[in-house]
Amino acid sequence: MALPVRVERAFDAFGDHTRRKIVERLSRGPASVSDLAKPLDVSLAAVTQHLQVLTRSGLVRTEKVGRVRTCHLDPAGLDIVVDWIGQCRSMWESRLDRLGELLVDSD
Repeated sequence: MALPVRVERAFDAFGDHTRRKIVERLSRGPASVSDLAKPLDVSLAAVTQHLQVLTRSGLVRTEKVGRVRTCHLDPAGLDIVVDWIGQCRSMWESRLDRLGELLVDSD
């Protein structure tokens, strides 16, 4: 089963430790790029590249006011992943229920 493009982009984004740290930080509220970079062991340029991946995936949105770029977690990007996982879970639960019924019927 091929992943929808937005789900695939989100999983690609979550595949990197630094990007997961950025998402964790943004889950507590908006932050500037420089604030995101402070606790990470990467350059400001690297954080900007990570933010580009997160933005393309729909997980983060940014806005620039003056010289400060502020980043926000975008719940809609997370909802896409949650919805996909929910669909997969429903499919597997249904399959396991049918398997359970077959095993009960074979006794």
